[in-house]
Amino acid sequence: VINMLGQLGVNLPPGTNLQLRNVAAVMVTATMPAFAKPGQHIDITVSSMGNAKSLRGGTLLLTPLKGADNQVYAMAQGNILVGGIGAAAGGSSVQVNHLSVGRITSGGIVEREIPTTVGQGDFINLELNTTDFTTVNRIVDAINGLYPTAASAVDGRVVQVKAPVDNSQRIMFISQIESLDVKPAKASAKVIVNSRTGSVVMNQAVTLESSAVAHGNLSIIINTEPVISQPGPFAQRGETVVTQRSQVEIRTDEGNLMLLPNGADLGEVVKALTAIGATTQDLLSILQALKAAGSLRADLEII
Repeated sequence: VINMLGQLGVNLPPGTNLQLRNVAAVMVTATMPAFAKPGQHIDITVSSMGNAKSLRGGTLLLTPLKGADNQVYAMAQGNILVGGIGAAAGGSSVQVNHLSVGRITSGGIVEREIPTTVGQGDFINLELNTTDFTTVNRIVDAINGLYPTAASAVDGRVVQVKAPVDNSQRIMFISQIESLDVKPAKASAKVIVNSRTGSVVMNQAVTLESSAVAHGNLSIIINTEPVISQPGPFAQRGETVVTQRSQVEIRTDEGNLMLLPNGADLGEVVKALTAIGATTQDLLSILQALKAAGSLRADLEII
């Protein structure tokens, strides 16, 4: 803080101990969009690095944003907008969402341009977000329908297109390609399971082979209560002893057996699993078992 004040022209005596409660050390980040030009505004994310409890109502002082090459590409400054809220009194506190991270809309100004070219040489490459041979083939057919023999498939992800060398003509050429209507291939069946939060997401392509799922719960209940043993009123020796009395009970809930028909779609899968009383955590084990048995027609990905 003293160094920052010195750069602003405020000089403090050496050894000054500043007891500041409303100053936070933060990390400032931003994403530089493609073809960004000097003077263009970008959004800024501000995250607390120290023990600051809240950035609500704070103001970010002028901060340089550097790239991996240690060059300054933008400057950031402005009032921080925090999406959370919190209050504390008498040793109690309540908080909704996070107060240590905020954003500054259009709080950054680009200072340096990142050199970007629209392809090099006679060809440009169109890269899909996900590998799909069917979608690549449809893109090639659509482009060749407008510009015969201009496009060819490199693999299941990249389409190579012969484009004009002149930059203005190339931009117009890309604009016409962007306006082509291409129907993507049907998404492959996939189930995403978050083992930390218990979230399970399935797309519409998920189906099942004929299978039977048995679901039952085994509950072990352990109750422990302290028992105090004291010596008699006329005992000459003895001391109070505290012991633990434990009771162990095992409960087995009635198992359920559900038959899942062949070719069941997503709605039937969810309905069937809910019908047998499966919770979100139960779904994790059931889906893994269905995949291991070969009944789940989908890729199971655990994150």
